[in-house]
Amino acid sequence: MLKEAVLRTGCLDAVTSVSGGGSLSAEVLAERLLLVIYAYGTNTGIKAVASGGHGHTEDELRYVRRRYLSAESARAIAVQIANATFAARSTELWGQGSTAVASDSTHVRAYDQNLFTEWHSRYGGRGVLIYWHVEKKSLAIHSQLINCTASEVAATIEGAMRHGTTMDVEANYTDSHGQSEIGFGITRLLNFDLLPRIKRINKVKLYRPVAGEPDAYPQLTPALTRPIRWELITQQYDQMIKYATAIRTRTASTEAILRRFTRNASHPTYAAMLEVGRAQKTIFVARYLRLRGLQREIEEGLNVMESSNGANSVIAYGKGGEIASNRRDEQEMFVLCLRILQSALVYVNTLMLQDILGEPEWADLLTPADRRGLTPLFWSHVRPYGEVNLDMGARLNLTAVTVPGPRTSEDERLGQSTPIATQPERR
Repeated sequence: MLKEAVLRTGCLDAVTSVSGGGSLSAEVLAERLLLVIYAYGTNTGIKAVASGGHGHTEDELRYVRRRYLSAESARAIAVQIANATFAARSTELWGQGSTAVASDSTHVRAYDQNLFTEWHSRYGGRGVLIYWHVEKKSLAIHSQLINCTASEVAATIEGAMRHGTTMDVEANYTDSHGQSEIGFGITRLLNFDLLPRIKRINKVKLYRPVAGEPDAYPQLTPALTRPIRWELITQQYDQMIKYATAIRTRTASTEAILRRFTRNASHPTYAAMLEVGRAQKTIFVARYLRLRGLQREIEEGLNVMESSNGANSVIAYGKGGEIASNRRDEQEMFVLCLRILQSALVYVNTLMLQDILGEPEWADLLTPADRRGLTPLFWSHVRPYGEVNLDMGARLNLTAVTVPGPRTSEDERLGQSTPIATQPERR
């Protein structure tokens, strides 16, 4: 599946040598990159993958990892596969593209082998956190490695703003960690909706819109608290926009800004952002209580997120699911290669479903409920274990698709895309 996704999307074109050159041919480099990505993504390791029937030694694979496969290039590969999936989707089968993603963190264990091993107090074990952003059709558009003590609110905003794909994110479903007031404030300034699942909603307080009207909402009196301080928002408006622009233009990271405010909780701009967040949270809680459809939508998105975590546990089966290194760069490469493998799985499954369900006899059999239940994230037909054999000539019998490729001036004038060259197809 990884090989098929690479051949159809041309995503390995994003890989360039760290030193600016290289003597390997494109075919050999592609094979070794596939093996290295598979080794990291499945967590089996380069040594285990090198023993397969492909003719590449362990030293050759480690050389390609050091010289060619960086975090930036791995991220670009994942983004290109995601964009190819968006381009290949059939609107008749999958419907119109969504603008909402679900996000959550997954705790991954790491070997307790040195002093740099982190311990997570909530999950109760050693390891690191992987924060995922997954759109409603089960495609991961962003992944990031975060510390056990890092703010998940900052990770939510970073992934929604800097995923790098062609998807336009307008809403983000989160678990209960997303119901923080500062999270609501920053996402409102960045112009996308934060949609958390509210636990213990009976304890949530609603802020009054204006002062001097204590009897305006008699039915809500037990849940109401003080009025919003609109004058503080007015005074700090320019500074809030400045910080939001810094996040949007990547001048500063969200985590760095939040850490700066945390050290000085009395900062007036931080206080103003909290007031914006309190107003936005009050609006959201009112919608959440009133709209049953919104509750179902959030729950549906978070269920997709949980299914994605289940797929990751199947893909990264090596070493019992534990990362064998506490080096930050090795852990980050594991996260990115796992994302590449999952994206390749979703891409190939999408094409397979479109091939099968695109036949005329299926047109009248699929009900609207069946179409809503369709998902490209399944793995019952995948054999994750066994020898690693690589044959670049063997292809899956799938309908060829057209994906965006290098554009010439003539292509831009005609609005055309570069098609993938067809190769001999066989199962």
